[in-house]
Order: sequence, then C-alpha cells, then structure tokens
Amino acid sequence: MASPSLAAAAASPLTSLDLATSPATASRPAAAAASALRKRPAQPPPPRRKKAGHTSSSTRPRWQTALSVAAKNAVLLAVLLYVGDLAWRAARPAPPRPVDQAAMAGYDARVADVEASLARAFRMLQVQLEAVDRKIDGEVGAVRGELAALLEEKRLELEGQLKRLDARADDLSDALGALKRMEFLRKDEFDKFWNEVKESLGSGPGTEVDLDQVRALAREITMGEIEKHAADGIGRVDYAVASAGGKVVRHSDAYDAGKRGGFFSSLLSGDTAASPKKILQPSFGEPGQCFPLQGSSGFVEIKLRKGIVPDAITLEHVSKDVAYDMSTAPKDCRVSGWYQEAHNEAYSGHAASAKMYVLTEFTYDLDKKNVQTFDITAPDVGIINMVRLDFTSNHGSSALTCIYRIRVHGHEPVSPGMSVSQS
Repeated sequence: MASPSLAAAAASPLTSLDLATSPATASRPAAAAASALRKRPAQPPPPRRKKAGHTSSSTRPRWQTALSVAAKNAVLLAVLLYVGDLAWRAARPAPPRPVDQAAMAGYDARVADVEASLARAFRMLQVQLEAVDRKIDGEVGAVRGELAALLEEKRLELEGQLKRLDARADDLSDALGALKRMEFLRKDEFDKFWNEVKESLGSGPGTEVDLDQVRALAREITMGEIEKHAADGIGRVDYAVASAGGKVVRHSDAYDAGKRGGFFSSLLSGDTAASPKKILQPSFGEPGQCFPLQGSSGFVEIKLRKGIVPDAITLEHVSKDVAYDMSTAPKDCRVSGWYQEAHNEAYSGHAASAKMYVLTEFTYDLDKKNVQTFDITAPDVGIINMVRLDFTSNHGSSALTCIYRIRVHGHEPVSPGMSVSQS
C-alpha cells in the first residue's frame, strides 16, 4: 500500500526541474545547479534524432518517474531499518536460552560417573600403596633382624678376641715382670763367670775353650737343674721342708677327724692323718694328704730351718683334675715373717722385741695350676726365720680348709752381720 506522500506526488504534475529542486531527492549541489538554470533564459532543447522503426516521445511518462522514486525510497527505508535493527541488537544482548534439564541431568550423571571412577582408582591405588608399604616393612624388618644377628655375632667375636688379648696382655705383663726381676750379669760378672767355666773345664785364663767342652758343661748343668726340678717340682730350694728342719710351731684349731664323714673319714684317720707336719712334706698330688683346719679362716706359723732373706712363697693344693671337692682350698691369704732369736727356740709366743712384717698378700686361683708361687712384695726385707700364713677365706666350704703344702723360698745371707727383721 502506497503512502500519502507518494500519492500526492503522483497526482501533482512534476517537471524535471521540480524533481531536481525537490528537497527530498536533491542535494545541495543540485539546488545550486537549479538556481543557475533559473537565472539563464530558457532555451529549447536540441532536437533529438529519431531512431528508425521507433516512435519518438519528448518526455518519460509520469508513472515511471513516480515508480522510480518510490522504489528508491523503499530501498533506503529497508537499509535504515536493517541498520537500526543491528544497532538495537548490539545495544540489547539476546536473552539467555532456556536450560535443557535433560542435558544437565545427563551432564551431572557423566560427572558422577567420572567422580566414581576416580574414587575407585584412588581406593585401588591406596590398597596397592598399603600392600607395598607392608611388603617394604617386612623386608626392612627381615634386614634389621639379619643385621642385628650379624652385629651380635661380630660383638661376641670381638669380645672373645678382646678377652684373648687381655689374657695375652696379662701373660706379657707377667713375662715382663719376671724379666724385670731377672738379674742380668754385668761385663765383669760375665768375665768372672767365664773364668770359672774355664777353670771347671781345666783351661787356663789365656787358653781358648773348645765348643764341645762348653756343650758338655751346659749339658751337665742342665741335667742338674732337671734333677733338682724333678726332686721338688718347681726347682727352688724350700727352707720350710720338714726333712731339713722346718716345723709347724702353732696353728688355728684343727678340724676334728672323728667328726668327719664320708670321704675324709676314710682317708684321714688317726694322729698321722691330722698331723700339721703334712703341710711341710711332699703330698705327691694325692687327695686327702693335707692338714685340715676348722672353718673358712685360720693361720699356720712355721719355723724355718735357718734364717734367710725370703724371695717367694709357694702354696700347693691338690689338682682339680683329681680332687673331689675344691671348695676347701684356701683363697685370700696373707704371709708375714719375723726373726726369732735362738734363746726363744722353744716357741711359746712372740718375743717382746720381735716385729712381724707383712711379706705379701695373694689369692689362690683355682683356674691356674695347683702349685702357685707368689713373690715377696714387701721392700727391704731382712733376715727371717719365722713365717705365718693367714687365710681369711676359702673357695666355699664353711666346715674346713685344707692346707696341702707350704714352701718358703729365698737365699741365705752373704755375711753374718746382715740385718735381721726385728725392731
């Protein structure tokens, strides 16, 4: 349907000049051109050639002009409407589309499935980790046990080696002590000894000694020492032996042989078995050949065959290889000595002027040999002819203590004027 403005334009006769000067269709340059045409006088248009076969007309029909203007206005209006719609859409965004509940439900279901899969995977991973952890703990525990056993084995081995090393150190200390106690010959003493050897071989001081002669002399000396050692067992002179004049002058209470039972009643019977003289005689390692004293402590006083400078004390008990009971052996002992004048030979106690010196203290060890020798530890010991052995304990027996043999070693004084151990 045409607008009223378009109908009015079609009803009124319009010329080409009016269309050119119309404010709706002409621009400013067109208006200026129309004004110039008005000022010029009107001239008739040049005649047009007519084409052959066509009818000529001086002007276009008005309906065509009106139709052309309407079409142009319609196109312009459509363009303006399209631009306005674009501007309106740009100014106001389109409203959100409605949410599809089914799609959202499907999406939530897929998310739930993914979460459940992740949870299952996490639980499976956790179970695997726990299994690996338990396996590692078991292997570590086994390794720890093996390592602890190996360390314990090495510790015991090291302790054994240390004990053996301590034993060897003790042996070395004893050897060094014995070496220190050895008296080495000086050059003049060796020369004197060598001259004596030459004299014993019948050679003069300026003559040479044959090697065979030295070997023969050494063999003779060695055989003499062997015979001396075989005679008494330790190769040292015993100044308390009964056969040379030593005797027991006093002792603590003897064990009553009549009250014994079993072994002692069968081995020790009569006065001979209970005689204190037994401790000054060889026992030959026979069990029961001892002098028993009452209880676990006691003493024995011995008069030596003559005055000597003491060097050592030997205490003998029966060997543990043949003994029936080692609990009667003395344990902690103390040895004292003094000099008793000749007029006090009939011993009835200590003389008023006699002074007793503690010579040494020791412990009889059952793990060592049955014949044990202990050096005198007191310094500057003079001449003595009396010895007292005190034992304060034994190796377990509360009834009696057995003394098998006591030996006193030393050397005789060089000169009669040597000092004696008295105050």
